[in-house]
Amino acid sequence: MVGGKRKLVGGMLLLGGLLSLYFIDPACSSVLPPCPLHQATGWHCPGCGSTRALHCLLHGDLAGALSKNPLMVVAIPFVVLLYARPGWGRGRVVPWIALAILLGYGLLRNVNAFPFVLLAPH
Repeated sequence: MVGGKRKLVGGMLLLGGLLSLYFIDPACSSVLPPCPLHQATGWHCPGCGSTRALHCLLHGDLAGALSKNPLMVVAIPFVVLLYARPGWGRGRVVPWIALAILLGYGLLRNVNAFPFVLLAPH
């Protein structure tokens, strides 16, 4: 029963966070902190724009979400799949593939040439 309570609490926290993000626009609010890597270096990390992208998704703006962080939008179904079927992600290769995708995406979204500039948050 302890696992069930954890899932319930986790679900309630997730719902609370999503509700907060629905009502608070991170592009116009100083409540949420900016990315420390971007602030220090000017580089976009793989997560830059994710909060704004989630805000756009919660308002039904898929194009806006994709312009903020396309990888995060594309990754949502895979995260849901990993939650629904945790055994699927236990292979030895899956974490390495995820790491390679994150590192590659983080590098490519900082290349100042077309089409890579489309990966940077707008």
